[in-house]
Amino acid sequence: MPMKNFVVVLLSLLLLSGVCLSQQEYVSRFDAFGGYSYFSSPKLNLTQRGFNGEFGVNVKRWVALGVDFSVFDGHSSLLPKFLNPAVQAQLAPVLSHLPAGTVISVPYDAKTYTFSAGPQINFRHWKTVTPFVRPAFGLLHEDVQAKPNTALTTMLVGNLIGASGKKSDTVLFYGFSGGFDLNLSRHLAIRAATDFVHTHMFGHLLDGGRNSVRVSFGPALRWGGDVK
Repeated sequence: MPMKNFVVVLLSLLLLSGVCLSQQEYVSRFDAFGGYSYFSSPKLNLTQRGFNGEFGVNVKRWVALGVDFSVFDGHSSLLPKFLNPAVQAQLAPVLSHLPAGTVISVPYDAKTYTFSAGPQINFRHWKTVTPFVRPAFGLLHEDVQAKPNTALTTMLVGNLIGASGKKSDTVLFYGFSGGFDLNLSRHLAIRAATDFVHTHMFGHLLDGGRNSVRVSFGPALRWGGDVK
């Protein structure tokens, strides 16, 4: 489903579920979430899909502490305009001898992992829906496998990152997140969340940082005693 349609569906569920205004009586001590997740980095034209899992402890009715993990797979192509000025200058002697209009594009596969931990603020004013907000701060690790498909791109990849074409990086990310739980019962909900984060991956190769968005959707299970 395109991201625009996906977001519209999530907002519609939130609006429809807000008709019941009674506050929640039961708040579980623990909750866990696992579901489909979509990760997009528009600057690199990179779209990845995978899994997002969360575990949280409600220390108060309005605040929880938890951990978050996700893993994604995807592919795109690296263009010279994505590279930082120093790398572009390094390639200039080669690129300047190519015929006008020649397009240099190196396909690659990317596997991305994220891990974060921190607080979440929950708004329990409605019985059927629980909106929440939280900071997004943690670690992002990415493994990239270049797949050059011409003699020229094979040479360029070898000069920049080595003959294996593999590169990895781990950096901090920061941003913010929000979403809601659609409460189906005391122990089961459907969770939808969106995260907006900023990172600076592969700074020795790429030009500047990148903004990414993650959308997650799936079931959330709750158990444990009522938090007073």
